[in-house]
Amino acid sequence: MNEKELIDKITQEVMEHLKSDPSHVTVHQEHSSKDSSVLIPTDVAKYIDHTLLKPEATGVQIDKLCDEARNYQFHSVCVNTTWTARCAKNLRGSSVKVCVVVGFPLGAMSGRAKGFEARHAIEEGADEIDMVMNIGALKERDLKTVEEDIKWVLRACGQRALLKVIIETALLTDEEKVLACEIVKKAGADYVKTSTGFSTGGATVKDVALMRRTVGPEMGVKAAGGVRTFEDAVAMIEAGATRLGTSGGVKIVKGEEITSGY
Repeated sequence: MNEKELIDKITQEVMEHLKSDPSHVTVHQEHSSKDSSVLIPTDVAKYIDHTLLKPEATGVQIDKLCDEARNYQFHSVCVNTTWTARCAKNLRGSSVKVCVVVGFPLGAMSGRAKGFEARHAIEEGADEIDMVMNIGALKERDLKTVEEDIKWVLRACGQRALLKVIIETALLTDEEKVLACEIVKKAGADYVKTSTGFSTGGATVKDVALMRRTVGPEMGVKAAGGVRTFEDAVAMIEAGATRLGTSGGVKIVKGEEITSGY
């Protein structure tokens, strides 16, 4: 069976499974002890990467982000790498992780450059790296380049930082989403992530379920972009998400709707 036949087979199996039983997904074992149908706001808070990635973000806003993450016990703050050291200092002594984005938001720079950015961020205190996949290479089926791009960052992470790979689902066909997930898993990353929040669309329940079914129960799946209400958050978790990226974490855990932002 050649590569295209294998991809087609996987895609067909995944889509048939979702059509026949769209509610059935295997939840990542990190959170499997909690029934997602009875999740409450404090449960959902533990899934959230509290995010501020706007280019006009200021130090005062970053400090507020860290304070909110500490107060609401979010899993992490997610910021651009220029803020790594500031967040690490603000969050020292807390359980909140520092997550930073690399090769963001296009993913079109070299793997070596992404690796350098990740290594520098880790040296400044980053616990988790969210990198953007080389999307053009994926579409050209240059799978060697896609995998090596991920491995540059993975080598920088070593045992010191967790790696999530953003595949930008809004730009991919279902077949390409499955292929992207397979490559991320093969490369050895910890998570596959839906979106940057800066493209033509964000996470959908369908995409999260497709990604979960593709990578299986052991790997993380992060839904980002478009998670605007508590109900959205629960739906993503029920579909298989084990992390949520959103700038509206405070409103979500308060039961309020986000009207704009990531």
